[in-house]
Amino acid sequence: MLQYEYSISESISKKYFKEIETMNQHEEIEKFFDIEAQLLREIYQLEAIAAKESLRQLIDMLSVRFGKHFFRAVRYYFVILSSVVTRKLIDNQAPSRKAFAFNVACVEMIDEHMNDAEFLQFADDLIEFYIYVISERKQPSYKHQTVNKVIMYIDDEIETDLSVEDIAAYFKISTSHLSRIFKEHVGITLVEYLNVRRVEESQYYLRHTNKSISNISEQFHFCNQSYYTRIFKKYVGVTPKHFRDKPDREYFRFQLPEKLLK
Repeated sequence: MLQYEYSISESISKKYFKEIETMNQHEEIEKFFDIEAQLLREIYQLEAIAAKESLRQLIDMLSVRFGKHFFRAVRYYFVILSSVVTRKLIDNQAPSRKAFAFNVACVEMIDEHMNDAEFLQFADDLIEFYIYVISERKQPSYKHQTVNKVIMYIDDEIETDLSVEDIAAYFKISTSHLSRIFKEHVGITLVEYLNVRRVEESQYYLRHTNKSISNISEQFHFCNQSYYTRIFKKYVGVTPKHFRDKPDREYFRFQLPEKLLK
């Protein structure tokens, strides 16, 4: 056993020193981690366009280093990057189960949906997914702290069958009071916001999984597929099927009027 462990360690050491020699032939690689740090800042600051451009630069560098094997290298790098973003979710106090689910979802997407022909489009979609999930963990800045806490709670529990009554009970306030302060500070009713968040979240399952629209409707606790389709079209502007069939369509994001923020 000790001999086996030594042989593995020795093999890794040999590869490491050989790789250092190889890297000396690629001066551009010196910039790799600087650009990666820039990419992470852009993701955390929700700058999608800039982040996509930075990731393209990193992909170009990987292609120079790995040549004909670069697609495999890019695949591995996407897995690593997803783990790094997961740590940011933990830093932002995301529930462990949600951070773990995010990491698993990213790896499964990479494994099942990334292909040679469309890997650059996949890279853009991955950035969109990172930014979407990171944005969920941004502390909301409404004028009422209970409203901010309710929003964070909904984000954490979006795939459970939440109702206004459930949320009010959790925060130990009356449903009428909760409904009033939420509408006053967010600009829409709590029921509308639950639908908005479910629609937002469901977009990623439509685009990145093979789940049927009916199953996605059930997953987000819409009473039936017809109702889900109607609510989805109300906010996104197209039906779930149309959204799934058009991968270049932008994701819907709920925008709060600035006058309602601090």
